[in-house]
Amino acid sequence: MPRTTTKFGELDGKSVALHTLENANGMRVKLSDYGAGITSIGVPDGKGGRAELITGFDSLDGYFGEAYRANAPYFGGTIGRYASRIKDGKFSIGGESYTLAVNDGSNHLHGGIQAFDKRVWQSEGVGENSIKFTLHSPDGEEGYPGNLDVSITYRLTEDNALEMHFAGTTDKATPLSMTNHAYFNLSGFTETIHGHTARIDAAEFLTPDETNIPVGERTAVAGTAADLRKATKLADALEHFPTGFEHFYAFAPPTTSAPAAAPPREVAEFTHPASGRKLAVLTTEPGALFYTGYFTSDELKRENGDQFGRYRAFCFESSRYPNGPNLPGVTDAVLRPGESYSATTIYQFTF
Repeated sequence: MPRTTTKFGELDGKSVALHTLENANGMRVKLSDYGAGITSIGVPDGKGGRAELITGFDSLDGYFGEAYRANAPYFGGTIGRYASRIKDGKFSIGGESYTLAVNDGSNHLHGGIQAFDKRVWQSEGVGENSIKFTLHSPDGEEGYPGNLDVSITYRLTEDNALEMHFAGTTDKATPLSMTNHAYFNLSGFTETIHGHTARIDAAEFLTPDETNIPVGERTAVAGTAADLRKATKLADALEHFPTGFEHFYAFAPPTTSAPAAAPPREVAEFTHPASGRKLAVLTTEPGALFYTGYFTSDELKRENGDQFGRYRAFCFESSRYPNGPNLPGVTDAVLRPGESYSATTIYQFTF
């Protein structure tokens, strides 16, 4: 079906567009110029209606509401320059030290204060069911070095996959790790995520320090409640974590010697047995943060009444390693002039 574009709202006197992709199966995805974000993923519910599978709002105003701004949950946004946290907002490249904007205690989180998810991107259609967003990030923005040009291309396929390809180039070495921050509830927000099952193909997660940042150690999941290598009901797993999951799982390396050229591989599957809906995640990235939404405000809801909040949705954010610029042996956290950043993640749905 043809791509459509409508007005999503206005920001600083300029119109912000909303783009809708729909396939022949009735799966519908909505994407906003604001944050190059996913605002809606809807699928037929088998009853003549449509089930909404992610958190978000139906107009731009929702992302500027008092409760949303206070809670800052990053619903569906494109995250950058660097996903997750950088310890103390500091790193060094080639002997030169940099200090970033600090917005999470003593640390830098998800690109800083006015990061990619809070910018209006340029958009263009690149196919009947595909759209490309581009953004220029100037040298010094949020403390990062280098003039950076990035893009994300979304494509909705006829087999119900939402493909995302991230790309970037720079004129000076700079950290870069982009991801999408969608929150999923495969029940269609009729219940919490406790009835979901999760399978994550990772034998280790990165061990966080007291400020929740990896500093180089890893923890084996074997024998722990964090072992999700076999499908596990989230209600059972969550009993062991007072504030839920916020674990960065490290996947097995790709089978080729060039990770950027390796095809996306399936690393996780989430199911809602009561509805039969499934979400498989395929990615080229070395790991992903699994977050079960403990800190999401219960005051947040979609305009139609879909209730968001604690344990109402989960994230699976594939990316380079958190705090990557400061971790020994991590070579893919910094993009250099002449190189091309490339990452692909696919959300494959069954309904």
